[in-house]
Amino acid sequence: MASEQQDAIEAPAIGRSRHFVDDILAEADIRINGDRPWDIQLHREEALDEIVARQSMGLGETYMRGDWDVQAIDQFIYRILDSDLGRHFKSWRHIFPYIRSCLLNLQSRRRAFEVGEHHYDLGNEFYAAMLDSRLTYSCGYWKEAQTLDEAQEAKLDLICRKLQLEPGMKLLDIGCGWGSLIGYAAQKYQVECVGVTVSREQRAYVAERYANLPITVHLQDYRELNEPFDRIASVGMFEHVGRKNHRAFMEVSKRCLKKDGILLLHTIGKSKPAPTDPWVEKYIFPNGEIPAASQITLAAQELLTCEDLHNFGPDYDKTLMAWHDNFERNWPRFADRYGRRFYRMWRYYLLLCAASFRVRRMQLWQWMLSKNRTDSVERIC
Repeated sequence: MASEQQDAIEAPAIGRSRHFVDDILAEADIRINGDRPWDIQLHREEALDEIVARQSMGLGETYMRGDWDVQAIDQFIYRILDSDLGRHFKSWRHIFPYIRSCLLNLQSRRRAFEVGEHHYDLGNEFYAAMLDSRLTYSCGYWKEAQTLDEAQEAKLDLICRKLQLEPGMKLLDIGCGWGSLIGYAAQKYQVECVGVTVSREQRAYVAERYANLPITVHLQDYRELNEPFDRIASVGMFEHVGRKNHRAFMEVSKRCLKKDGILLLHTIGKSKPAPTDPWVEKYIFPNGEIPAASQITLAAQELLTCEDLHNFGPDYDKTLMAWHDNFERNWPRFADRYGRRFYRMWRYYLLLCAASFRVRRMQLWQWMLSKNRTDSVERIC
C-alpha cells in the first residue's frame, strides 16, 4: 500500500460532537470514526458541513484535501448508493448541471480535444502501469477470465467475433485509445484498421507499437470522418459524445459504413438521462456525459437497425478493482511526479466508479447496429 494512503488512514480521528450526518450514515451502516473498512475516519469536522452543502463535489474535494479517509472507499460509496442516502440532500443545485447539458453543446468540435489533453495525455508510462499489457482502457469481459489481461483479450476477441471480421476487411475504431482493438484485429483477423483519437500521446504510442501492421491513426474529431468501412467499432468513446451530438455520431457511422456494414458501440450507460457527476466532470472527464438507452435508440432511429444489446456492467466493477490494484502497487514510481493530491483524486475516481457499477447505477453495454442488412446479425456473447 502506498505511503500516502498509510499516513492518511493511520492519522488519528478527531474528537467531535455528534452531527446529523451520523444519523444519515447509520442508515447505510456507516459509522464516523468506526473500526470497519467502510467506516469514515474524520480528520476535520468542518468537512461534514461542506459535504452537506456541496454533496458529490464536497465529498470528493474534502477527500482530495485529506479531511477524511476510508480504508475501503469502494465499500463506503457502495453503501451510500445502495441505501440511496442522496435523497436526504436533494436541492436546487441539481437542476443547473442538467439545464447546462441541455442548452449547451459541451462536446462541440472546439471542445473535442479538451478531454484528451486533460485525461488521456497524462503519460503513457502511467497508464501502462495501471492497465493490461495492451493498454485497454475500457471494461474487460470476465466470463471465463481470471486475470486482467485475459479479460481484456476476451473482450477484444468478443468484439471481433461480433463484427464478423474477415481478412481483407477495413475496420474503423472511433476513439481508438492506445490501439488495443485495432492492434488485435490486425494481428488476429488480418484486417486493415483506421483509428481516430483526440490524444496526441495515444496516437504516438500506436504509431510506434504497431508500426509493422496495416494500421493508420488520425488525430481528429470523429465528425470529420468521411470514407467507407466494412465495420466500425467505438469502445469507451461514446461517453464523450454528449446528448447534443448523439445523432451526429450515428449519422457519421451511417455515412462511413458500407452496405451490410456493422457498428459495435461499447459504452457505459445509465437508466435515464442525467448530467455527469460534477466531481467526475471537473477532475476526471471534462464535458463527459453517460448516455441513457433511450438516447441511443433515438439517435439511431431511421439511420441504423439495432441487432443486439448486451449488458455486462458487473464486469466493470472487476475491471476497475484490477486497475486500482495495479495503481496502488505501482504508485511509488509516480509519487514524486504527480503528488499526493493526484494520488487521492485518482484512487477516489477508480473506487467511486467501481462502487457505481457494483450497485448497478451504471451499466456497460455493447450495441450491435447495422446498415441496410437483409439478414440479422448473429448474437454472440
